[in-house]
Amino acid sequence: MSLFNGVFSKMSDLQKRIVFTLLALLIYRIGSFIPLPGVNASAVMHLFQGDFGLMGMFDAFSGGSLSRMSIMALNIFPYISASIVIQLLTATSKGLAELRKEGESGRIKINQYTRYLAVVLCAVQAWAVASGLEAMAPVNGQFAVINPGLGFKISTVIALVGGTAFVMWLAEQITARGIGQGASLLIMAGIIAEVPGGLIRLLELGGVGQISPFMMILIIAFVIGIIALIAFFEQAQRRIQILYPRQTAAMGGAAAQASSSYLPLKVNMSGVMGPVFASSIMMLPAFVGKFATSDNVYVQQLLAFFTYGTWSYIGLFTLLVAFFAFFQTAVIFNSEDTANQLKNNGGYIPGIRPGEQTQHFLDNLVSRTTVIGVLYLVAVCVVPIVLNAQFGVPIMIGGTSVLIVAGVALDTMTQIQSHLIAKQYASVIKKANRRGRFRV
Repeated sequence: MSLFNGVFSKMSDLQKRIVFTLLALLIYRIGSFIPLPGVNASAVMHLFQGDFGLMGMFDAFSGGSLSRMSIMALNIFPYISASIVIQLLTATSKGLAELRKEGESGRIKINQYTRYLAVVLCAVQAWAVASGLEAMAPVNGQFAVINPGLGFKISTVIALVGGTAFVMWLAEQITARGIGQGASLLIMAGIIAEVPGGLIRLLELGGVGQISPFMMILIIAFVIGIIALIAFFEQAQRRIQILYPRQTAAMGGAAAQASSSYLPLKVNMSGVMGPVFASSIMMLPAFVGKFATSDNVYVQQLLAFFTYGTWSYIGLFTLLVAFFAFFQTAVIFNSEDTANQLKNNGGYIPGIRPGEQTQHFLDNLVSRTTVIGVLYLVAVCVVPIVLNAQFGVPIMIGGTSVLIVAGVALDTMTQIQSHLIAKQYASVIKKANRRGRFRV
């Protein structure tokens, strides 16, 4: 232990953050293999075999925790669902909106409310999982629950809520002490862990002749094309020129000059959270339908409406992706604050008056840019679903999964680069201060 502490103390801040993140992801992967008490894992695993639909995507996002029915089966998704509810309430509730304007203290309170709501949602989902497992038909003579009853349901709720609470805490620790955004990194880690299994299934289908070599090459080329498209659009920006006038002395008088800078607006300002939020909402009916059975006609029709791959599912998923893309952009970018900051600092956009006109100009520009971002998200997340469900193209890796992995990787690399630049500037300032001490 002393040797480890000595080595860790010699690392730079960036190295410590990277090592902490890797250790946290390792703990997360170990926890995903801890089984839920009283559950026959082999019977539950049979339920997910060959499921490449929405529940297969849910299982991939959780790194296989759901199909293994581990204590982390619900993963981070109750927290994501709670975040959606709180953000919508913040946009409509005056009290939460005022709380958000209080700065860091308000953000801490909103995060606390999100955690409480996540625990409530997790408890409800855990009870549904326990009830569904008890109602499952036996697989090869084996029941999913070894000793059904109230005791099993209570222990399942406690275990699943505890697992989700630990995942939430781990995500927050990664965000605060590691590198990158904790929740997104955990989802990315789960997806990457399931990629080898998807590739093996693809090769197995090719080996038995169910997929032709040409189709395999086409699928691989399609995935590479999606990755290239994501890499381009995630870094694409619309730069707005900003001028700052200044006074300089010239020929005994004052002459006005203007320094120029740029306000960068990302094409996909919402990042990966739009598709993640949309997927979380679409997963809820599929999750209920997987573990809870009902003979009610209206319930069956509702579940059929949310069936993965149907045109109703594709249409609703597209609308949700577009809605959350615009919603997240509105949360991230405040045109009024930006216009006021430019006005207070003396900056202006050429041809646009400072103040209200600048705000309207930014609103229109961000709206048009977000439309392009929505089309890009639809092409990445929805088109693979159409090809898979409607045309039978066996795409084992969904576009949403590729978007999350690529987007989170690019964001993490950007943060690493920012740490390196900050360290470089700090060393330059330190050297300058040392030289200044010896000046006479």
